[in-house]
Amino acid sequence: MAFFGGQPKAAPMAESQTDADRRENADLPDLPEPRNNTVIAKDVLISGKLSGEGVVQIEGTVEGEINLKGYAIVTPTGRVKGPIEADVIRVAGRVEGNLISHDHVQLERTGTINGDVTTVSFVIENGGRLNGRTTMVPEQPSTPHVEELEPSAPPEEEED
Repeated sequence: MAFFGGQPKAAPMAESQTDADRRENADLPDLPEPRNNTVIAKDVLISGKLSGEGVVQIEGTVEGEINLKGYAIVTPTGRVKGPIEADVIRVAGRVEGNLISHDHVQLERTGTINGDVTTVSFVIENGGRLNGRTTMVPEQPSTPHVEELEPSAPPEEEED
Protein backbone atom coordinates (compact mmCIF):
# COMPACT_ATOMS: atom_id res chain seq x y z
CA MET A 1 0.00 0.00 0.00
CA ALA A 2 1.41 3.38 -1.01
CA PHE A 3 1.38 6.53 1.07
CA PHE A 4 -2.04 8.10 1.55
CA GLY A 5 -3.75 4.83 0.64
CA GLY A 6 -3.45 5.15 -3.14
CA GLN A 7 -1.94 2.78 -5.64
CA PRO A 8 0.88 3.99 -7.90
CA LYS A 9 -0.62 4.78 -11.29
CA ALA A 10 2.57 5.10 -13.37
CA ALA A 11 2.89 1.38 -14.10
CA PRO A 12 -0.46 0.89 -15.89
CA MET A 13 0.08 4.06 -17.94
CA ALA A 14 3.51 2.87 -19.06
CA GLU A 15 2.03 -0.44 -20.15
CA SER A 16 -0.73 1.21 -22.16
CA GLN A 17 1.79 3.50 -23.93
CA THR A 18 3.92 0.50 -24.78
CA ASP A 19 0.88 -1.38 -26.08
CA ALA A 20 -0.15 1.63 -28.17
CA ASP A 21 3.36 1.89 -29.61
CA ARG A 22 3.30 -1.79 -30.50
CA ARG A 23 -0.03 -1.43 -32.29
CA GLU A 24 1.16 1.63 -34.25
CA ASN A 25 4.43 -0.05 -35.25
CA ALA A 26 2.86 -3.41 -36.04
CA ASP A 27 2.04 -2.35 -39.62
CA LEU A 28 5.47 -0.85 -40.31
CA PRO A 29 8.14 -2.89 -42.10
CA ASP A 30 11.36 -3.71 -40.32
CA LEU A 31 13.83 -0.87 -40.53
CA PRO A 32 17.24 -1.40 -42.12
CA GLU A 33 20.35 -1.46 -39.96
CA PRO A 34 20.87 2.01 -38.45
CA ARG A 35 23.36 4.22 -40.28
CA ASN A 36 24.93 7.53 -39.52
CA ASN A 37 22.82 10.15 -41.30
CA THR A 38 23.79 13.76 -41.89
CA VAL A 39 21.67 16.45 -43.54
CA ILE A 40 23.24 19.66 -44.77
CA ALA A 41 20.25 22.00 -44.70
CA LYS A 42 19.11 24.14 -47.62
CA ASP A 43 20.57 27.46 -46.43
CA VAL A 44 23.86 26.03 -45.11
CA LEU A 45 27.24 26.53 -46.82
CA ILE A 46 30.11 24.22 -45.91
CA SER A 47 33.65 24.86 -47.14
CA GLY A 48 36.35 22.22 -46.72
CA LYS A 49 36.76 18.46 -46.80
CA LEU A 50 33.82 16.28 -45.79
CA SER A 51 34.65 12.66 -44.98
CA GLY A 52 33.19 9.83 -42.95
CA GLU A 53 30.80 6.91 -43.01
CA GLY A 54 27.05 6.76 -43.48
CA VAL A 55 24.54 8.78 -45.46
CA VAL A 56 25.05 12.47 -46.25
CA GLN A 57 22.12 14.34 -47.78
CA ILE A 58 23.11 17.70 -49.25
CA GLU A 59 20.28 20.20 -49.49
CA GLY A 60 22.57 23.25 -49.20
CA THR A 61 26.01 23.96 -50.67
CA VAL A 62 29.31 22.15 -50.15
CA GLU A 63 32.50 23.70 -51.53
CA GLY A 64 35.27 21.14 -51.23
CA GLU A 65 36.04 17.45 -51.42
CA ILE A 66 33.52 14.81 -50.27
CA ASN A 67 34.87 11.35 -49.43
CA LEU A 68 32.38 8.89 -47.90
CA LYS A 69 32.00 5.24 -47.17
CA GLY A 70 28.28 5.12 -47.80
CA TYR A 71 25.82 7.32 -49.64
CA ALA A 72 26.10 10.90 -50.95
CA ILE A 73 22.73 12.35 -51.93
CA VAL A 74 22.55 15.76 -53.63
CA THR A 75 18.91 16.89 -53.50
CA PRO A 76 17.35 19.26 -56.09
CA THR A 77 18.35 22.28 -53.94
CA GLY A 78 21.84 20.87 -53.29
CA ARG A 79 25.04 22.21 -54.85
CA VAL A 80 28.52 20.67 -54.70
CA LYS A 81 31.64 22.40 -55.99
CA GLY A 82 34.33 19.75 -55.75
CA PRO A 83 34.94 16.02 -56.26
CA ILE A 84 32.74 13.37 -54.66
CA GLU A 85 33.88 9.84 -53.83
CA ALA A 86 31.37 7.47 -52.22
CA ASP A 87 29.90 3.99 -52.54
CA VAL A 88 26.60 5.30 -53.91
CA ILE A 89 26.04 8.79 -55.33
CA ARG A 90 22.62 10.21 -56.23
CA VAL A 91 22.44 13.61 -57.93
CA ALA A 92 19.20 15.57 -58.26
CA GLY A 93 20.90 18.97 -57.83
CA ARG A 94 24.13 20.34 -59.31
CA VAL A 95 27.67 18.95 -59.01
CA GLU A 96 30.73 20.70 -60.41
CA GLY A 97 33.49 18.16 -60.00
CA ASN A 98 34.46 14.58 -60.74
CA LEU A 99 32.53 11.66 -59.23
CA ILE A 100 33.99 8.30 -58.21
CA SER A 101 31.49 5.69 -57.06
CA HIS A 102 32.45 2.21 -55.86
CA ASP A 103 28.95 0.89 -56.55
CA HIS A 104 26.34 3.06 -58.28
CA VAL A 105 25.61 6.58 -59.57
CA GLN A 106 22.11 7.84 -60.30
CA LEU A 107 21.64 11.13 -62.14
CA GLU A 108 18.03 12.17 -61.69
CA ARG A 109 15.98 14.22 -64.17
CA THR A 110 16.62 17.46 -62.24
CA GLY A 111 20.34 16.80 -61.81
CA THR A 112 23.43 18.17 -63.55
CA ILE A 113 26.99 16.86 -63.35
CA ASN A 114 29.80 19.01 -64.76
CA GLY A 115 32.70 16.58 -64.46
CA ASP A 116 33.84 13.06 -65.17
CA VAL A 117 32.13 10.01 -63.65
CA THR A 118 33.88 6.75 -62.74
CA THR A 119 31.56 4.01 -61.52
CA VAL A 120 30.46 0.39 -61.72
CA SER A 121 26.82 1.19 -62.53
CA PHE A 122 25.34 4.44 -63.90
CA VAL A 123 21.70 5.41 -64.46
CA ILE A 124 20.74 8.70 -66.12
CA GLU A 125 17.07 9.56 -65.95
CA ASN A 126 15.45 11.36 -68.87
CA GLY A 127 16.34 15.04 -68.42
CA GLY A 128 19.49 14.49 -66.37
CA ARG A 129 22.52 16.35 -67.73
CA LEU A 130 26.08 15.04 -67.80
CA ASN A 131 28.79 17.35 -69.13
CA GLY A 132 31.85 15.12 -68.90
CA ARG A 133 33.18 11.65 -69.57
CA THR A 134 32.06 8.35 -68.13
CA THR A 135 34.36 5.48 -67.23
CA MET A 136 32.75 2.18 -66.34
CA VAL A 137 34.89 -0.04 -64.12
CA PRO A 138 34.34 -3.68 -63.13
CA GLU A 139 32.77 -4.38 -59.76
CA GLN A 140 35.34 -5.04 -57.05
CA PRO A 141 34.71 -7.85 -54.58
CA SER A 142 34.20 -6.36 -51.11
CA THR A 143 36.37 -8.79 -49.13
CA PRO A 144 38.09 -11.87 -50.53
CA HIS A 145 37.21 -15.13 -48.86
CA VAL A 146 39.93 -17.31 -47.35
CA GLU A 147 39.43 -19.87 -50.13
CA GLU A 148 40.11 -17.18 -52.72
CA LEU A 149 43.40 -16.22 -51.07
CA GLU A 150 44.86 -19.74 -51.04
CA PRO A 151 46.06 -21.24 -54.31
CA SER A 152 43.89 -24.15 -55.29
CA ALA A 153 45.19 -27.49 -56.45
CA PRO A 154 44.12 -28.69 -59.90
CA PRO A 155 40.98 -30.86 -59.78
CA GLU A 156 41.67 -34.57 -59.47
CA GLU A 157 40.47 -36.75 -62.29
CA GLU A 158 38.18 -39.63 -61.46
CA GLU A 159 39.26 -43.13 -62.39
CA ASP A 160 36.77 -45.36 -64.21
